[in-house]
Amino acid sequence: MHCLRTTVTRLQPLRTAQTAKNLSQTRPLMLERDLRMCQPVRCLSTSVAAEPFLNGTSSNYVEEMYYAWLENPRNVHKSWDIFFRNANAGAVPGAAYQSPPPLLGPSEGTASIQGLVGAQPNVEKLVKDHLAVQSLIRAYQVRGHHIAKLDPLGISCVDFDDTPCTCLFVLPFFMSLFSTGLYGLAESDLDKVFRLPTTTFIGGNETTLPLREIIRRLETAYCQHIGVEFMFINDVEQCKWIRQKFETPGIMQFTLEEKRTLLSRMIRSTRFEEFLQRKWSSEKRFGLEGCESLIPALKTVIDKSSQSGVESVIMGMSHRGRLNVLANVIRKDLEQIFCQFDSKLEAVDEGSGDVKYHLGMYHRRMNRVSDRYITMSLMANPSHLEAVDPVVQGKTKAEQFYSGDTEGKKVMSILLHGDAAFAGQGIVYETFHLSDLPSYTTHGTIHVVVNNQIGFTTDPRMARSSPYPTDIARVVNAPIFHVNADDPEAVMYVCNVAAEWRNTFHKDVVVDLVCYRRNGHNEMDEPMFTQPLMYKQIKKQKGVLQKFAEKLIAEGVVTTQYYQEEVVRYDKICEDAYSRSKDEKILHIKHWLDSPWPDFFTLEGQPKTMSCPSTGISEDDLSHIGSIAASVPVEDFTIHGGLSRILKGRANMVGQRVCDWALGEYMAFGSLLKDGVHVRLSGQDVERGTFSHRHHVLHDQNVDKRTCIPMNHISPDQAPYTVCNSSLSEYGVLGFELGFAMASPNALVLWEAQFGDFHNTAQCIIDQFISSGQAKWVRQNGIVLLLPHGMEGMGPEHSSARPERFLQMCNDDPDVFPKHSEDFAVHQLHDCNWIVVNCSTPANYFHVLRRQILLPFRKPLIVFTPKSLLRHPEAKSSFDDMLPGTHFKRIILDDGPAAKNPEKVKRVVFCSGKVYYELIRERRNRNMDAAVAVVCIEQLSPFPFDLIKLEADRYLNADLVWCQEEHKNQGYYDYVKPRLRTTINRTRPIWYVGRDSAAAPATGNKHTHLVELQRLLDTAFDLNAFSGKC
Repeated sequence: MHCLRTTVTRLQPLRTAQTAKNLSQTRPLMLERDLRMCQPVRCLSTSVAAEPFLNGTSSNYVEEMYYAWLENPRNVHKSWDIFFRNANAGAVPGAAYQSPPPLLGPSEGTASIQGLVGAQPNVEKLVKDHLAVQSLIRAYQVRGHHIAKLDPLGISCVDFDDTPCTCLFVLPFFMSLFSTGLYGLAESDLDKVFRLPTTTFIGGNETTLPLREIIRRLETAYCQHIGVEFMFINDVEQCKWIRQKFETPGIMQFTLEEKRTLLSRMIRSTRFEEFLQRKWSSEKRFGLEGCESLIPALKTVIDKSSQSGVESVIMGMSHRGRLNVLANVIRKDLEQIFCQFDSKLEAVDEGSGDVKYHLGMYHRRMNRVSDRYITMSLMANPSHLEAVDPVVQGKTKAEQFYSGDTEGKKVMSILLHGDAAFAGQGIVYETFHLSDLPSYTTHGTIHVVVNNQIGFTTDPRMARSSPYPTDIARVVNAPIFHVNADDPEAVMYVCNVAAEWRNTFHKDVVVDLVCYRRNGHNEMDEPMFTQPLMYKQIKKQKGVLQKFAEKLIAEGVVTTQYYQEEVVRYDKICEDAYSRSKDEKILHIKHWLDSPWPDFFTLEGQPKTMSCPSTGISEDDLSHIGSIAASVPVEDFTIHGGLSRILKGRANMVGQRVCDWALGEYMAFGSLLKDGVHVRLSGQDVERGTFSHRHHVLHDQNVDKRTCIPMNHISPDQAPYTVCNSSLSEYGVLGFELGFAMASPNALVLWEAQFGDFHNTAQCIIDQFISSGQAKWVRQNGIVLLLPHGMEGMGPEHSSARPERFLQMCNDDPDVFPKHSEDFAVHQLHDCNWIVVNCSTPANYFHVLRRQILLPFRKPLIVFTPKSLLRHPEAKSSFDDMLPGTHFKRIILDDGPAAKNPEKVKRVVFCSGKVYYELIRERRNRNMDAAVAVVCIEQLSPFPFDLIKLEADRYLNADLVWCQEEHKNQGYYDYVKPRLRTTINRTRPIWYVGRDSAAAPATGNKHTHLVELQRLLDTAFDLNAFSGKC
């Protein structure tokens, strides 16, 4: 009978006698009852029920005829056409039906039939009404979130106009649209039954609904405590999937056990913050008050993901709520958290440490929901909001790579954001933009925005130009689920959907927890100075735990006694942990390590040895790798003619047992790969090389997208080589590679800047993570930065990699000559915060890259790489300098006539980098090889005090000069001078030769550049230049 009733209702839209009265009562009625339990009402008139031909057996046939008639009235017999026209015009089915006209000639009944049909034929209106309903449904899908009740405070306005925002039920809003004729629907259409389009799931098992019920169900789906933004996604199946998750009637249902678990998690989240406030009311902790539902949100995501097979979750977040996440999500021991509040405890680990709300954690535990083990890592991060985002993505990518997780089914990332930072920090966009790049994708990240609706003291309308803080996610077609954080059940459902989305489509998704901040920016801040009205409302706001507990008690899910016992039980857990924390005597920073390497260090976290073996390799390996570098190891592969000449040149060098810069790099990478060490080179244009010297990826000139990477053809059991051109980003990509290097010490991870000065757009990663990461978080990292540097007359940009900035952040003391010990050089490296080198020979570059892996610990390596030296005829190295027994040379000694007769040397010129070759050439041109010694410092930090002292003592009668091509206030001078003075115990002056101080790194005029260069060379070899000066 369902088909019969549906057909009849569609044919004759019935209206209640009191439509207007019922409409005015809709809002209070809807608010009083559970929206999801309402069922559509069907009304059948007596005449319809009595129709003899509309019985259960013929209704399907009638329905099929009706659909055919809707498509085209000519599809059915004339009698059916008349019937449907009359029914649509308002006639009851009994009157609408007329006998078919006779076959021969007109009859008396024809006129009456035609008269009835001509009464009100309105096929066009029927079609228009259906189209209008489709438009209405789409309007809800597209814009329903704008009028959803998302703000717990009831004060926000998405569109940032000056109209006070109110949380009204939406049906009266659409009534005003009816009165204006929008969509072509009228109030009288509310009880018409319409066939639902295939673009909605609000019907459930029903294909037709009255307009009133359509609107009610759309309001339930899109205009309550969840607002869904997804219609911008350009994938039909993905949009369909989301519609099904939110439109299907009754889909948001929870079992009693799920509700009790949710209550327990809300208790832990809320009472943890209250406990900290009671014990340390004057301490900054950046608590979670106002967004306590974040904890069950994260746990829901993790539970669902674990059930889907995820084994490792890597998280990044800012300071707000961090201690709560550590305690109740990562499950850090409470006593270790409470110890961080004790100002009397002394840290025993090396380094400076960091404040408690910046620390990270690594933990592996059983997930009770999935009954599977899961590893969770919360990355340590600085106060620089969102800076940790690409770092988390890089580490996630690395763990996926090492575990063979090519689809992201085992390892995933969760990023937590603040609303102001998510909209304001450019690194968010840079990170999003990596999400679908082949060498950077993590196959979907779940972003959770803690939307306080304020940034420190700044209102949203002053903090962003977009309606939502999450609009940036539209760039990558990530669905955005806004949810009222004061509705824990809605939060839990949205997080379940987000986890399912990520597991289904492996794409990013955003959960926007619209909440508030009960305190100021921190617990000591007074928010009433700047947001008085907002905080008056917040003070009136009942806590979400109290509201949720009252709701569950009213529903009979739990009793008051059960709730109170759960609160007391968790309070006791906190008190017991607090008592245990009193027994602690010291703080261990290493307990907060987010990326442990258990097999790399001893059990105490120390290097297993303090020596470094030779970094040379065998002649056979050099020849074999060189032959690979000079070949195309794939058949029927056509390369560019210019590249053929380059490969032929490499073959000639291998035959002569020499290598240039590119070949030296090839030797280093290839030998590490052969030994099973993964090498990853990333950056802008690194596959070819900015200066067209590398060519690690060959392109077939005849077949589109066909490439060859010869480095992956060195050995059958070699490690894979990853070389990837990055997006045009420094901040995001460098952060990504830093995170990649955190995952394993047994990989060489390199980031190359297109030009050295471009690193300054990634300064935050360099300053806050690379330079100081080990000191703050006891976390070693072996990332390599390749920064092209050199004064080539190319102007202020692209000349200097700003070595002075890196050297300024080195932690060695310029006034202390270190004590000499066995393996002095290795101990120096162990104690430094990073290594800074400016290699001038391919062999030294080869050795320093291999040393990164052979050292028993990991330090960041900053390499100032050359530009013109890439093809300099003298910048080549013999295989002899790369054989077993050879090492990286911290300084390159003078091995000419000056070294043979040191007592006759008048001047020793210390330098670094490209200027070394210019000094050698100038000295040769002036025939001053015996009078002037040139010493090139290859490793600037840690400073080679021991070797410099030997050279200074050798040339006791000589002036000591530091020469650089950079300006005096830049480059190496301010770093080198005090260390040279300490080395010689300040017995002789250190003279400066180079360009004068300047604001810009270099001149933009080629002639001026050459004049400056010649002037510094003249001064360097003028033995009387410093006569009479002190």
